[in-house]
Amino acid sequence: MGRRDEIRALQQLSDADLRKRLEEAHREVFTLRFRHATRQLDNPQALRAARKIVARVKTLLRERELARTGEVAS
Repeated sequence: MGRRDEIRALQQLSDADLRKRLEEAHREVFTLRFRHATRQLDNPQALRAARKIVARVKTLLRERELARTGEVAS
């Protein structure tokens, strides 16, 4: 799945589902960081990808929050 497809899929989720996905992504980042520290991580790019998912979900949640309050995001 490409980045754009992933973003579109995330945009279709409700706020509750996004929060759940954020929690899962945080858990994944923690696990990957632990495996990286103990030198058991085979693919270091997985950690980077997991952090980017956290950032994307947080961005979507913030955009929705700003849209609800009527503020303009720049």
